[in-house]
Amino acid sequence: MDAVADATRSGELDTLVDHLFRRESGRLVARLLRALGPEHFELAEEAVQEAMMQALRSWPLAGTPKEPAAWLSRVAKNRALDVLRRRTSFENKRPDVVSLMEARLERLPEPGFSGEIEDDQLRLIFTCCHPTVPGDARIALTLKTVCGFSVAEIARAFMAKESTVAQRLTRAKRLIAERGIPYAVPPPQELHARSSSVLKVVYLMFNEGYAPGGGEAVIRADICEEACRLARVLADHPLTGSGASQALAALLLLQGARLPTREGPNGEILLLEEQDRTRWSAAWLEEGFWRLRAAMETEELTPYHLEAGIAACHAAAPTYADTDWPAILAYYEQLEQIQPSPVTTLNRAIAVAMVEGPEAGLRLLRPLGAERELSKYYLLPATEAELLRRSGERDQAAESLRRALDLATSEPVKRLLEMRLAACMAGD
Repeated sequence: MDAVADATRSGELDTLVDHLFRRESGRLVARLLRALGPEHFELAEEAVQEAMMQALRSWPLAGTPKEPAAWLSRVAKNRALDVLRRRTSFENKRPDVVSLMEARLERLPEPGFSGEIEDDQLRLIFTCCHPTVPGDARIALTLKTVCGFSVAEIARAFMAKESTVAQRLTRAKRLIAERGIPYAVPPPQELHARSSSVLKVVYLMFNEGYAPGGGEAVIRADICEEACRLARVLADHPLTGSGASQALAALLLLQGARLPTREGPNGEILLLEEQDRTRWSAAWLEEGFWRLRAAMETEELTPYHLEAGIAACHAAAPTYADTDWPAILAYYEQLEQIQPSPVTTLNRAIAVAMVEGPEAGLRLLRPLGAERELSKYYLLPATEAELLRRSGERDQAAESLRRALDLATSEPVKRLLEMRLAACMAGD
């Protein structure tokens, strides 16, 4: 095999392991914790990470196994057993407890039934989202442990520093271990208190896949697909099914239907008005609409219901010009009433501009510059630039685009902004 082929194979293996880490790490950690208990979060995570590293070391030489996920499961289980046995031999601490966990690990079956895997993941998600753990730390821990997010990706999702996120993760795992938080889906009377955190995790997970905050990727379809899978599990499970979970599943499916058209042939971002709607996933759209109808039949009205309504307006329009912007504006006005935030106001300003003209949108945008939450959010100056361009203020639009470029961390976004800046300066 020549050097080019070696490099190609190495790149393919890196991609495969990255994909498996995203898709399988949470499942593997969840299965290990069934035997170890949540007080051994770090051991379970380290065992899974070691399995992934072992795959990178051995698969280029031995070849990729027929069942990569099962291989990773065996290696992670053996790694956890090795650590437990070393602790017994060298520390001689509570050998009876260690022996019990060894027995549980050795009896742990190979993953075979989707229901078993889904229940394990639900237990892990709800363990991470226990009310004892502070709110932001709950979501960060779930994104890290269940979804395979890096600290940098979580920091971008929260618009926070990486060091802050790392501290939250450490504190959350310590709390779970010290307080003996059970590894279980809570009883029905406690579900509501944790459900909002669980749904937010899945929502943030999808967003990171749909519009990655950094790197070269325009989309990360595997992350979006895993978020949709988890949303379906939550919506369809007898304990976690609710109007809110159905609405979230509807939202993600309606948005995810556009994934095939989010990226152009040269790796560029395709905006909504540029997408070929005939290539949107008909199956996801159909499921998204029926889940939205099911969500609307409940008495709940959550932000997910309203955002799904907005996504449905876009999905139902045969062309961009046919979009029902007044309906979208009405949804954003409701959303701002029940969940006010600068980001919601930014989105409402876009809808106002589409209904009443760019000057009306700019009037809403200008006060948002003082919001700390948006101080590093490139979409604020980028949106301002577009509305200024449409108002004929090209010099000001160019200045806003430069500010947006300074804030952008995704390479495809930077390229899009650079193209817009060049067109703006050329008077196009």
